[in-house]
Amino acid sequence: MENGGKYGLLSSCTSGGCGAKIGPGELAPLLGALRPPDDKNLLVGFDCSDDAAVYALDDGRAIVSTADFFSPMVDDPFTFGQIAAANALSDIYAMGAAPFLALNLVCFPEKLPKSALADILAGGAEKVAEAGAVVGGGHSIYDRETKYGLAVTGMAEKKNIIRNNTPQAGHSLILTKPLGVGIVMAADRAGAASEVAVRKAVDSMTRLNRYAAEKMRGFAVSACTDVTGFGLLCHLLEICGGSFSAEIWPQALPVIDEAAAYAGDYLITAAGQRNRNHFSQFGTVDSLPFAIQELMFDPQTSGGLLICVDSGQSRQLLAAIQEDDPEAAIIGRILPRQNITIQLRSES
Repeated sequence: MENGGKYGLLSSCTSGGCGAKIGPGELAPLLGALRPPDDKNLLVGFDCSDDAAVYALDDGRAIVSTADFFSPMVDDPFTFGQIAAANALSDIYAMGAAPFLALNLVCFPEKLPKSALADILAGGAEKVAEAGAVVGGGHSIYDRETKYGLAVTGMAEKKNIIRNNTPQAGHSLILTKPLGVGIVMAADRAGAASEVAVRKAVDSMTRLNRYAAEKMRGFAVSACTDVTGFGLLCHLLEICGGSFSAEIWPQALPVIDEAAAYAGDYLITAAGQRNRNHFSQFGTVDSLPFAIQELMFDPQTSGGLLICVDSGQSRQLLAAIQEDDPEAAIIGRILPRQNITIQLRSES
């Protein structure tokens, strides 16, 4: 559906969306070699692989700041702008904050018509407006490949900041969007995806995580992250850290049905294989059908929130989230530290 557009955004790119991210196994040692800043006001930095930086303004408030950009996964420029903006805004929501200011980040081939760039910016601006924020400017350069995203600033009360690595044992795991967008878009680039499957993926990628994040308020949420380029399992590793383990119920996972079929036909991504390789030292998925394995490693562009919430409140929170994200599901729980970081079991 999306790979035959008039602008040729996809034809100029070797990879797209969050599948273009540097793999977790490659990135971790690079960041680990850096010395964390010595600033007591930096409440969350790069040392914990969280979704955004958090800097204290005063005794009560904090600035939440992130930047995210990538090359296209669809050929329609307006849709690409929507997806890239929704993906960047998601980092702010995952931290429990509200965005208020965004700056455009643009790389654009000189050979392409500027009308395509205008459409990209318009798509991004629409999503920023839906988020209740404003675009205040940005920066653009010529490049061989189109790339677009945002630097986003949000605000939160310090007491309301949600980290990605502070779960509590016994808390339930809620995933708010279905898995499989990376596989569907890979199949689309190969000309093998149906229009229905692509529409499902695009609808998921353009949907803001704002609504799920707003539903979290007032619930006992201990940790949260958004599931993007590292796939479900590698983002869950970040939640567990070195102090917790997790149990996943594969049959409970929300998935795009067509993605499972495409994965079964080996229409998969290089980023998914990087995620698989990184995960192999922490657990095994060999007992599962190959397609389900791939869905858990699949890089999600503008994926859902992965929320850790008190098990006694999980059904109530899920019902609230499903008002806007009907495919959200409880997919597992946090455990005390085990020999295997992430275990796969039947739902209990």
